[in-house]
Amino acid sequence: MFIDSAKIYVKSGKGGNGIIHWRREKFIPKGGPDGGNGGVGGNVIIRADKQLNTLLDFRYSKRFIAKNGNPGEGSNKEGRSAKSVVIKVPVGTILRYAETGEFVADLVEHGEELVVAKGGKEGKGNWVFRSPTNQAPRICTPGEAGQEFWLELELKLLADIGLVGFPNAGKSTLISKISAAKPKIAAYPFTTLTPSLGMVYYQEEKSFVVADIPGLIQGAHDGKGLGIQFLKHIERTKALLYLIDCMSDDIKKDYKVLANELKEFNEDLPKKKSIIAITKLDIADDGKRKELKKLKFPKGIPVHYISAATGEGIEQLVAAMWKLVEKN
Repeated sequence: MFIDSAKIYVKSGKGGNGIIHWRREKFIPKGGPDGGNGGVGGNVIIRADKQLNTLLDFRYSKRFIAKNGNPGEGSNKEGRSAKSVVIKVPVGTILRYAETGEFVADLVEHGEELVVAKGGKEGKGNWVFRSPTNQAPRICTPGEAGQEFWLELELKLLADIGLVGFPNAGKSTLISKISAAKPKIAAYPFTTLTPSLGMVYYQEEKSFVVADIPGLIQGAHDGKGLGIQFLKHIERTKALLYLIDCMSDDIKKDYKVLANELKEFNEDLPKKKSIIAITKLDIADDGKRKELKKLKFPKGIPVHYISAATGEGIEQLVAAMWKLVEKN
């Protein structure tokens, strides 16, 4: 199951208390202070992991609490510091404070990590407070409290090209042909219910990532259909590929509706470099093909005519997609 938002509670550990202790050895009746410092409380760390692609685990595990540092000991021994708690999240996860909505971090690299809740500092033992004028201090300090709060996690997939189209436009069929991704494919709308990523290999040592999201419908930016839930996953993409069914009654209108839905969601989305692919060419007769070739689209946007079923035009489209990625 694909989950792209979650809320978790984090709490770092309290620092261990310092202690009052006196050195007591044979023949040294007044050995002086030797109370040690406490240990540092455990941190809570969030780390990005490319092996993860959903926040599903946080539906069942929401509380992450680090242990406290141990108190100091005699003979000026420090208490043991607590280990950090490490929370792994998918690459592309955004962190915000739940109470205020304030941005915390955006983890976009594998292995990138952040201490979100720092463990409390150690308390000081009475050995620290000795001085020429106070050789037997009877004071120590407690460890500092840890930090605790709720965090909101939001996942935005990282891809080079985002696929945009109406339901049943052929997005899932295309991504299954050009990559190893295996989305559900069927001859009815809304087959794709969750986003998916596919790695496309182009020639030797060249590759790029494509993101497929559920099909959009007019009014998606107002919450209609499924696309609004996942439009955020193409905000990070370098470029867009619009897929339009060749048997549509008005292909140019379809393009305008899709571009407008993106603009209403985020005005910068339609500004991304893009390609238009007219799909399902295998079901178009000669007359329809001639009609398609006469279509005029905004200047500067390449148009490809493809059939994922037969492979027609796919090689040329992938080459154009790579060129777009390389430019960006």
